[in-house]
Amino acid sequence: MTPAASRRDVFKFALGAVAGAAVLRTPKASADALQLIDFATVLVSPEQIKAAGYNGALVYVSELRPGATFDFKPVTREYTDGLIAAGLHVVSCYQYGKPGWPNAPSDFTRGYDGGVADAQTALRLHGAAGGPDSAPIFFSVDEDINADTWKSTAIQWFRGINSVLGVARTGMYGGARQLSWAIGDGVVGHSTTPGFRWAWQTRAWSGGAREPAAVLFQREVVTPSDPGAIIDGVSVDVDDVLAPDFGQWDLAR
Repeated sequence: MTPAASRRDVFKFALGAVAGAAVLRTPKASADALQLIDFATVLVSPEQIKAAGYNGALVYVSELRPGATFDFKPVTREYTDGLIAAGLHVVSCYQYGKPGWPNAPSDFTRGYDGGVADAQTALRLHGAAGGPDSAPIFFSVDEDINADTWKSTAIQWFRGINSVLGVARTGMYGGARQLSWAIGDGVVGHSTTPGFRWAWQTRAWSGGAREPAAVLFQREVVTPSDPGAIIDGVSVDVDDVLAPDFGQWDLAR
């Protein structure tokens, strides 16, 4: 993702640029650091994720928006069972709309009632895929919104989500400043790791800033100039794990 385009927009460009590539990029993680992947349009098999040296995946507990052709929304029980059988971690995230998409704009624009409906959908799909009742779900703010938009619109969406999931299970994906507002306004929950919150930060529009309470950091983002990491010809984003409890399904809370 970049300030001018969402991650979903740039993915399509980048995937075409790397079609046919045979080289597998080695993960940047050290032996003692975990990394997850997240991806758009094409599912990456659990076996390929593991063979590439990654430790798990973020999966989407959201419906496929009209006009999109991704094969990963919503995530299925078969796929998550495969991840777990391969010894990989699973983390739930939600995104239905996106900036500029006809009839499905960014989810946060739907306000409180939209937050209620989105959380109900996320909870249903999370459970259907085998997600435990204790795990958080990360909801996406997939653009560089300003403070006025946060206060007037996005926070109401999160409060609607909170009314269904509770703050304790509500997480957020976004840039450093958007995450700081969510933390300050108390709409995202706490990791069981002291000092950390359910915050998944992208570097795309964070301007080099870091949110110290984030449990995940999206360090590799597919853009027109960078195809990201490549697994079996598929471009994926790479996420550093920053806390022992980063929202993974397999951790008892």
